[in-house]
Amino acid sequence: GFNRALVSLGLKAMSRWSNPGMEALMAAAKAPLKEASVFDAGFVLGPRINAGGRIGRSDLGARLLSTDDPAEAAALAQELDALNEPFDPMRHEAEKEIVEAAVHTIEHGANLDPDAAVLVVAGDDWHPGVVGIVASRLRERYRKPAVVIGIDRAGDVGRGSGRSSPGVNLGRAVQEAFEAGLLMAGGGHAMAAGLSIRPSLIPEFRAFLVERLTQEQASAAVSDCLEIDALVSPGGATRELADEFSRLAPFGPGAPEPLVAIADVRSEMASAMNGGHIRCTLSDGRGRGLKAIAWRSADGELGRRLLAGGSLHVVGRLKADDWNGRRSVQLEIEDAADPRRVTGA
Repeated sequence: GFNRALVSLGLKAMSRWSNPGMEALMAAAKAPLKEASVFDAGFVLGPRINAGGRIGRSDLGARLLSTDDPAEAAALAQELDALNEPFDPMRHEAEKEIVEAAVHTIEHGANLDPDAAVLVVAGDDWHPGVVGIVASRLRERYRKPAVVIGIDRAGDVGRGSGRSSPGVNLGRAVQEAFEAGLLMAGGGHAMAAGLSIRPSLIPEFRAFLVERLTQEQASAAVSDCLEIDALVSPGGATRELADEFSRLAPFGPGAPEPLVAIADVRSEMASAMNGGHIRCTLSDGRGRGLKAIAWRSADGELGRRLLAGGSLHVVGRLKADDWNGRRSVQLEIEDAADPRRVTGA
């Protein structure tokens, strides 16, 4: 609809790269100044522009986008790129520790029901700059909305971030909680929300969200499946096919990117990468293979299966791969299934 039209026309305008800040940020990210894509907006530029806000420096992104001075733009872009560095040891370790603590609380905590429609978990001194990322990890792990709150006992305040599932309007529920007086501040959209809360009100807030979202989550869980658009072979998963799919862009809610399934392949030469990603080759056993990557999967069942090898049915999205000037294709793996379970063997 209208949003997709805005994105389509906005990407064409962005492709001129006339904004010094955006041009500098692309350079800092070592991304080529080609025709702008949804990936550039959502995964290259967006996280870096937002990176300052994670440490209380939202002005960095605003200054970057508004400056006309190329030198200032370059300096700001370098600073934002450094702040966004996903493999920064301190940030990565903080994220890992909070995820582990949150999972332990969900699965072993006395006051939290892991089967609830929405997970609301809190901890002392959890850094507000990573609670959103942790909420995303929990949402992926438990397939339901998750809210993660870091508590500052000295200030008697908790700052949280939530991520939702398709069909569950978390932002609206958080806004209703604010209007009901449970939050100091709060709001968002269907898939994400942010909030501030007095720690003493967290149990009441959790109960409020569970009451509001149980029916929506139940309906969403019924339809929580992958809708596959095509069945292809490793030999048929070509760059030309990926280019044909890309002509359907921009993709997003309401216009999902095509999902393809590849049956009876083996994961070969699998290796773990920085950031918890798994790279492998999907082979059909007849000399034809397809490069593939599964993002942030190393600590989950998908990553373990890919590293172990063996026969799999795999589903994912075909992507152009032009790394180092090569014109190739790879599959970004979304999920996999054990053929023995599918057939009942």
